[in-house]
This record gives sequence, structure tokens and C-alpha cells, in this order.
Amino acid sequence: MTVSSPESVGASYFGGTTATTAAGATDATTSQVDKDMFLKLMVAQLKNQDPMNPTDSSQFLAQTAQFTSLEKLTSVADQTSQSLSAQLAFGASGLVGRTVSYTDADGAPKTGAVSSVRFTAAGPVLGIGGSDVDLAAVTSVVTTPTA
Repeated sequence: MTVSSPESVGASYFGGTTATTAAGATDATTSQVDKDMFLKLMVAQLKNQDPMNPTDSSQFLAQTAQFTSLEKLTSVADQTSQSLSAQLAFGASGLVGRTVSYTDADGAPKTGAVSSVRFTAAGPVLGIGGSDVDLAAVTSVVTTPTA
């Protein structure tokens, strides 16, 4: 069976990926394009099939099941990403008032008390002694002794 598509199809339509904004939210427009492209391809297959040798309906059911599975996996991946972001935020906020060791931009080890946490699109940024330190630069954490 030969399928002639009215549009060219890029590899991104089959990857199941969705674009994300800087805040990490899923771009619904790209997700909708993926669904629309799948339906257009399926309609093109139906239009261009040989009437004397029709396509087996089980193939369409299998394709639909695969697409649904891919859609669900994408949803699970998005939820996992959101959960990871929330865990990072809670973990970073729990460092306020603690002393941390970290590696600065020059590669030198430093130690300081976390006074604040700021949340950016790239992840949590700790305020330590007037400078901003990425959470990934932290190498160890100790509880600041109380007087």
C-alpha cells in the first residue's frame, strides 16, 4: 500500500516529544499538532488503500493502541518531571539556615550558611553570603549549631 501525504512529516512528529516552556509547562499546541498529524496520516492511509486489497483493521487498532500508549507515556514523563521539580524545590527550601560546602564558579571549595532560596527556570539557586549558588554546586550539608 502506498500512502501519499499532503504534507511533509518531520521526525519530531513520531518521537512523542512535546515542547516545554521556560517554566516547564507542556506546550499544548505542539501536543495537538502531534495528534492532528497522526490522524492526518491515518486518513491518508485509508484514502489511498487499494479497494481490492484493503488494509487489515487490526493494523489500525494496533497503531491506535501504540499512539495511545505513547500519549500516556508522555503524560507520565511530564508528571515525573513536575514531581522532580517539586522535590528539588522542597529540598532546596529545607537548606535555609544550614551550612553547606560548595564549589564556586572558579572551582574553589567554599562553605557558608544558606540565607535564602530563589527558584528559577534552571532550578533552585541558594543565597549564601551575598552570592548565588546553584543547588548542583553543593557538595555537603551540615546543620548550623544553635546557641
